[in-house]
Amino acid sequence: MRILIWFRNDLRLRDHEPLWNALKSSAQPIPVYCFDPRQFGETSFGFDKTGAIRARFLRESVMELRESLRSRGSDLLVRAGEPEVVVPELALALNCEAVYFHQETMSEEVAIESQLERRLDSLGVRHRSFWGATLHQPEALPFSVAQIPELFTQFRKQVEADAEVAEPLPAPDRLPALPDLDRGECPTLERLGLEIPAADPRAVQTFKGGETEGIKRLQTYIWEKDRLRVYKETRNGMLNPDDSSKLSPWLAVGCLSPRYVRAQAARYEAERVKNDSTYWLVFELLWRDYFRWICAKHGDRVFRISGLRGLKLPWKEDWPRFELWRQGQTGYPLVDASMQELRATGYMSNRGRQNVASFLTKNLGINWQMGAEWFESRLIDYDVCSNWGNWNYTAGVGNDARGFRFFNILKQSKDYDPKGDYVRHWLPQLANIPGEQIHSPWKLAQSDQKRYGVRLGVDYPAPIVDLFASAKANEQLYNRACA
Repeated sequence: MRILIWFRNDLRLRDHEPLWNALKSSAQPIPVYCFDPRQFGETSFGFDKTGAIRARFLRESVMELRESLRSRGSDLLVRAGEPEVVVPELALALNCEAVYFHQETMSEEVAIESQLERRLDSLGVRHRSFWGATLHQPEALPFSVAQIPELFTQFRKQVEADAEVAEPLPAPDRLPALPDLDRGECPTLERLGLEIPAADPRAVQTFKGGETEGIKRLQTYIWEKDRLRVYKETRNGMLNPDDSSKLSPWLAVGCLSPRYVRAQAARYEAERVKNDSTYWLVFELLWRDYFRWICAKHGDRVFRISGLRGLKLPWKEDWPRFELWRQGQTGYPLVDASMQELRATGYMSNRGRQNVASFLTKNLGINWQMGAEWFESRLIDYDVCSNWGNWNYTAGVGNDARGFRFFNILKQSKDYDPKGDYVRHWLPQLANIPGEQIHSPWKLAQSDQKRYGVRLGVDYPAPIVDLFASAKANEQLYNRACA
């Protein structure tokens, strides 16, 4: 008996329930991955839906999955095409009894699942889907999906009190060989319509896709460098690669499962130390889960300009200022350093994300959907639910939004980059400005600009808006919409 295993955002062998269940039934698993051309088109605002750095990480993850399967006696079939067409055709050609796969949450992915299931039904091929994107299975939650609490704190408290997390499933040691057929090749970035991204010497960490690399990062961060014991204290750091776990890229494409990460944290607590930091890593996993469940509850409302709250605000599509924002040329060093890091590496700290999103929405008043789509294109850890849920939250249109939350960029800079090391690293033209002055270069006198080798408006831009006046104006609009 053959069962086709359709891999999606679950590019791993550990804790993979579809594969595990196929083996448990003594079936021959036939793994397949499809590069869907729709994922390499354009967003509604004209950005690459999957940018080059993100696409490279995905491709590396697929190739590493293939190597892992080969090392166990199997292989990965790689195809380019729409999965709802390719997968049923393969299942029929290989005389597969069933197709197994992990479920997704949002409309694009669910529509593909539905079409695939209908085609399989018409061919008389069984199908079975599994849930594997969160710590908990839906049936383990203390409420139905339709009753997910609208506030994260309520969700977290109930889940922590009443929901059990299953242990992750082990990876198989050996797998049956595949039948004799064309395995297919992973398309190059050029074939996907993308240019090979240039390396940036400012990058402090290299992210490489694949389950092996994800486990290596987990091993390094938790066990070798023993950083989990201080995670809560350091997680807002922006420059040191070990300030936070940096596991999100591998979680996003499923090279690591959240249950596997939690199991490693639990083992660490048993063998080394249990404290606020070890708890906080699981706390962050719960935030990730929360956005997934909220999106499962509310569906496409998360994509609407009015957000989950249905709040009608006069958002602007100010393309000149948006371009300055995404190029890192706003005149606010913390924003610019963060945006330049994103462009160069496909990554940005959570603290950076909150600040740049606040600046776009609360200072520039620009349509938050534009920012969400830019992040979708660029982030190597792009997760549809986390990205759009967080943008809802920061823009003030999310279900758990707390009014007009404005991030004071100057205070944030001094609190989280007190010596200016992060800004100096990503904005070398400001490197000679001493102390806290680096966070507000527009205040430098002409003589100081000359002394530090930076000409405002030439080497570095003047601020494109007044920080507090712009926030006040946008707050008035927000309060009017809420009235």
